[in-house]
Amino acid sequence: MQIAIIGFGEVGRILAEDLRAQDVPVTAFDLKLRGEAGEAMREHALRLGVHLAGSHEQAVAGADLVISAVTASQAVPVAQACAPALQAGAFFLDFNSASPGAKIRAAALVDAAGGRYVEGAVMTSVPPYRIKVPLLLGGPHGPVLQPRLNALGFDAKVASEKLGVASATKMCRSVMIKGLEAMVIESFTAARHYGVEDAVIASLRETFPGIDWEKQGAYFFQRVIEHGRRRSEEVREVAETVREAGLEPWSASGTAERQAWVADLADAGLFGRRGEPGFARSADWRDEADRLLAHANRRKDC
Repeated sequence: MQIAIIGFGEVGRILAEDLRAQDVPVTAFDLKLRGEAGEAMREHALRLGVHLAGSHEQAVAGADLVISAVTASQAVPVAQACAPALQAGAFFLDFNSASPGAKIRAAALVDAAGGRYVEGAVMTSVPPYRIKVPLLLGGPHGPVLQPRLNALGFDAKVASEKLGVASATKMCRSVMIKGLEAMVIESFTAARHYGVEDAVIASLRETFPGIDWEKQGAYFFQRVIEHGRRRSEEVREVAETVREAGLEPWSASGTAERQAWVADLADAGLFGRRGEPGFARSADWRDEADRLLAHANRRKDC
């Protein structure tokens, strides 16, 4: 199976690594190839034996399976860019964290061009599981693609042949998961300011004894600092999912703002230089909370 991966960020690179380990031919394209991040991407692709294309169209031409692994806001634009160049019958697996409505719009573009759109909902963080991350499939072509994906090492299950069901499952879960990240950062940082962090964590441990809050706190800070930009976009899609259900997404909207705020500070270098040792890798969340508090206090003094 000839595979094209659109988006050569963290998820795209992991999938490429695991597919190339099986000698599966992989072509990839990412808009960032044209910017500062392009050199690192080219070096990574060279090591893996991944062919880098110069455009969406070049990447997907001749591919049996296209995996779209971009930021949430680009899910529909990527489907639109790829659709005209898809060969007849090619599968288009939408790995993106987008709302059910966005997935349905992307499916219409792909199917109208003769491709076979399959909705994908990644149900947890990719890095620990890699290609075996739990994956829900949706749409009428899901049952056909599922065994082919699992033969490549994926852990895919069909949620429904109706589009939107798999994404709704993920999006509603993300109200909780991404919201918990934002709440931990806000709660723990404020507690650090008042000097009550140990008492707060002790109380949480008593209420939720199955969670190591020190370890979980460090992990949440790391993930949001490193991937807050992508996560904020995902949560805006979560908010759209809630809105499509007829509810005002107060929690999801607040979560998106908190994630974006941390991402802005990370881009400004508050946590060190992105990509260098030590960036978003502290084992103690207090280090990062202190940086956030120092920034907040500087702004208050101004």
